[in-house]
Amino acid sequence: MFVIAAVCFPLLLLALLLAMERVERPLNAADTGKGLEGFLDNARPEEVDTLMNQGLPAALERYRGRLRRPPPGKHRAI
Repeated sequence: MFVIAAVCFPLLLLALLLAMERVERPLNAADTGKGLEGFLDNARPEEVDTLMNQGLPAALERYRGRLRRPPPGKHRAI
């Protein structure tokens, strides 16, 4: 019984760490501090208007939506 536990525990711990990394990755990417800094440096006038009228969350969503779209003429390979 002890041998089975000694073999399974590291594998379960590794699986838990990999699962936590998957959870943590989107949270790090959505860091509002980095998003706000980038937004203030690169925002377009309509995004600044959204900031003034609807608040920061809506303005950041609009800004991130623009960043996610590929530039015209550039298509992702499938």
